[in-house]
Amino acid sequence: MVALMFSLRSLATGAPAAAATSGGNDLLGGTDLLRLLVLAVGGALVVGNVLALVRPPSHQPVGDRQAAPVRPPLARSVVMITIGSLAVVWAVATLTS
Repeated sequence: MVALMFSLRSLATGAPAAAATSGGNDLLGGTDLLRLLVLAVGGALVVGNVLALVRPPSHQPVGDRQAAPVRPPLARSVVMITIGSLAVVWAVATLTS
């Protein structure tokens, strides 16, 4: 966030952006942007699928009042949780190394 403020300040004053920041490559994640995106998407996969399994939808499907609420498929949810967990582990490992 600080790098973004320095970059915006350098645009306003006309100073070079590299002189305003220490790394010169820290705007919007810099070199770690892909790793941060993989961490975010992997975490979203894990959290979303775990919550779908723990708390399935409680409302009735539209148009059919007699049908029970639909539970998410267990196999698909487990596969998505596994893929998300692997993505999170990879992202954390590369960010900390």
